[in-house]
Amino acid sequence: MKVKQLVIPFLLILILFAFNKVFLNTFNNANLYFSSHGIYNDEVMQPQKFFEKTWKVIAKDYYEPTLNHQNWDRWRIRYQGKIKTHDDAKVAIDTMIASLNEPYTKFMTAKDFAELTTSITSKIYGIGVNIYSNAGKIEIFNVIPSTPADLAQIKQGDIIVSVDGKDINGMNVSDVATLVRGTENSIVELTILRNGKKITKKIKRKEIKIKNVKSSILDNHIGYIQIISFMGETTPNEFVEALENIKNTDSIIIDLRGNTGGLLDNAVFIANMFIQKGEIVEIIYRNGNKKVVNAFPNKNAISKPLVVLVNGASASASEILSGALKDSHKAKLIGKKTFGKGLVQKVVPLPNKTGLNVTIARYLTPNGTDINKLGINPDIEIGNDFDFFINDSKNDVQLNKAKEVLNSYLN
Repeated sequence: MKVKQLVIPFLLILILFAFNKVFLNTFNNANLYFSSHGIYNDEVMQPQKFFEKTWKVIAKDYYEPTLNHQNWDRWRIRYQGKIKTHDDAKVAIDTMIASLNEPYTKFMTAKDFAELTTSITSKIYGIGVNIYSNAGKIEIFNVIPSTPADLAQIKQGDIIVSVDGKDINGMNVSDVATLVRGTENSIVELTILRNGKKITKKIKRKEIKIKNVKSSILDNHIGYIQIISFMGETTPNEFVEALENIKNTDSIIIDLRGNTGGLLDNAVFIANMFIQKGEIVEIIYRNGNKKVVNAFPNKNAISKPLVVLVNGASASASEILSGALKDSHKAKLIGKKTFGKGLVQKVVPLPNKTGLNVTIARYLTPNGTDINKLGINPDIEIGNDFDFFINDSKNDVQLNKAKEVLNSYLN
């Protein structure tokens, strides 16, 4: 099987497929809290103090009080007076974090942090294409309607050969995405290969609105809502809009396949639209301190028959939503077992426009289930982890099973 990388609107959230297992490059797209209203910290801090500040944040906020059974002071002592440059600080921070032996606590460079901010604010400046690596070639996966790329007649299947005269052969998806993006109203020159012929296009970059929620009506009576990511701050509004688009249907499918997570509050908000009362999620902080997030009383909660589609790439916030709906008996889960991401992160803006994604808690589903490294088993297991890539709904066995189940409720 060829390894393909799909970039969803140039966010560095990559899903890698190999050996019939799904491996997530989380890019810290876990269950996220922001520690303050400000996203960037513009303070400029010298490398030694910068390292020490990062050390303090982890020492104070990390969810596991023993910090992987070690004396955390040893890192401050080890690097005291030895950090002269920002590269020194990054190496020291990365080494220190590696000692936690936990994959979600990450230091983010200014570039990484800017990427995360982009995914949350849902704003990028580019031309409006999604790209992926197909057998080593960077190919257009799709073109967003009414964007500069669409107006320039860029097409699905076009292969990017060069960007602004730079040969991109051998480059990875994220590096090509960086070349294509740029400031608003600037021009990017793409050379593409189409049907064996090279075509050069000059395209003006514009702000591209990222849509995290899509909706449609299936078989004239089933509402279909796909949540691509929980990262965007506009996701709740987009979900409400999607519900309005399918209001005349008699049942609903929510598709979380391939959704690697995002903001915890977004998952809670959407769960609360279906759950009238009771627990949505239980968050367990350092030293066992607990916070139970209950559904806000909602007389207008949606009561239509509901199916949620999940697979091995449904993680973190996707599991909070699907777990809450399953445990509350509001939905049937169909597909494959979810990823098993049961930890919560907080994003801490650090000086020098960098950031830290630090694990601050773990969570349990309403039934008290810890799904970390275990995942959530669907009510009906069917298909495989690749079904959500199928563009032809007739061959999407998971989607077809969802329709079959909903039709049985209505007959």
